[in-house]
Amino acid sequence: MWEMYDALLDGIDTDDRIQFVCAGESWVLLKAENGTMGVAAVQEGRNGAPLCSESFAGMPLPEAAALVKSWDFEKASLGLAAINSIYNCNERFPDCGEADAFLRYRDRAKGKKVGVVGRFPYLEKRLNPICQLYVLERNPGAEDYPDSACEYLLPEMDLVFITGCTVSNKTLPRLLQLSQNAFTVLTGPSTPMSERMFEFGVDSLCGFCVTDEENAQLAAQNRQGIVTCGRMVCWEKSTVTGKIG
Repeated sequence: MWEMYDALLDGIDTDDRIQFVCAGESWVLLKAENGTMGVAAVQEGRNGAPLCSESFAGMPLPEAAALVKSWDFEKASLGLAAINSIYNCNERFPDCGEADAFLRYRDRAKGKKVGVVGRFPYLEKRLNPICQLYVLERNPGAEDYPDSACEYLLPEMDLVFITGCTVSNKTLPRLLQLSQNAFTVLTGPSTPMSERMFEFGVDSLCGFCVTDEENAQLAAQNRQGIVTCGRMVCWEKSTVTGKIG
């Protein structure tokens, strides 16, 4: 089950270190000494002391990235932010077209069974009128299914959107196994934009690049939305030529 994580970590070849970490209730923002930044949603599930941002300054990026495998989910979130500081660089994605996953794949969703792992904003308005929508959520609302229903529902789906948070909470490998009959989209600011993800059943990556450092820090500190502090980007497996990896 660690193969996907090892593939992401194997792709990190740098001696760069962390310049600073800004960790709040909702987001952890990391900046490397070379200027690249990565962000990830903070996952609840601490089994140690709260994250102390100062203690990570100067840590080598590969060491920080390896924390993604930690069962302390807050440390794993920091590890994912370190990974994203490597892969989610704005310069790598000059023109992606429509990068909002739910708009990009709206036509594909028409008349189909669509599963969404994670409660994203405005899902019903975007998708419910045109498809059979099933939203799976760890803390389900009135219109949601509990996340345990994924074992029963995802194998029946035609299209599945999965939040990038599932990387840090370790549920993604199983979710991709269950969704192998569907077109799968990993989406959200936590999504690592690495082609290695295509080796494990992901068909499309819709992630995020930080471009506004000052406001991203404010968003991390004040539990604000992060997507206005950068740009969403998209990369499809079908566009990768040659050997993946």
